[in-house]
Amino acid sequence: MIAHLKGRLDSLGIDHAVIDVGGVGYLVGASSRTLAAIGPVGEAAMLHTEMLVAEDFIRLVGFATASERDWFRLLTGVQGVGARVALAILSALDPADLSRAIAAQDKAMVARANGVGPKLAERIVRELKDKIGAVAIGGATPIAASGAGADAISAMLNLGFRPAEASAAVAAAEEELGSGATLDALVRLALRKASRA
Repeated sequence: MIAHLKGRLDSLGIDHAVIDVGGVGYLVGASSRTLAAIGPVGEAAMLHTEMLVAEDFIRLVGFATASERDWFRLLTGVQGVGARVALAILSALDPADLSRAIAAQDKAMVARANGVGPKLAERIVRELKDKIGAVAIGGATPIAASGAGADAISAMLNLGFRPAEASAAVAAAEEELGSGATLDALVRLALRKASRA
């Protein structure tokens, strides 16, 4: 299993990138969001990856963040959602928006992605509603996946913290500040708690 690729960005396509790692070019499928974030051709690049293996192919899919990769895994676990549809959803919605859409059961937001009709969008929000805590918080103690707590976790993930670290720090900050804490206060205290851990 290939967990990530670190090398030089050799080329970009509409739905893929080629990463040169020690003279070997890895073709990696990716969302438009990841392709936009990867950086200029010829420069150093790093992608989190998921390896898809079937009878007739082996394919790598790349992600700018571990959070995006985790969402890809969850999305492809829904019946009717293959790699192409999952990447279309991740092109249309970033992980924080996707988390909010599922928490709010907003199927119209999910249906904005190419190839996602109303029925599939409804199935996605229904099946993932109980699972979004796993992505948002990496399996630590559950926090409501909506409101300031979820936004604070998302902010921590965007700053490079692992899901479990982000969750634990935000949970500790929420416990100290109370349920009415603002997003700004939560993130600041969570960052202090994470740096002490």
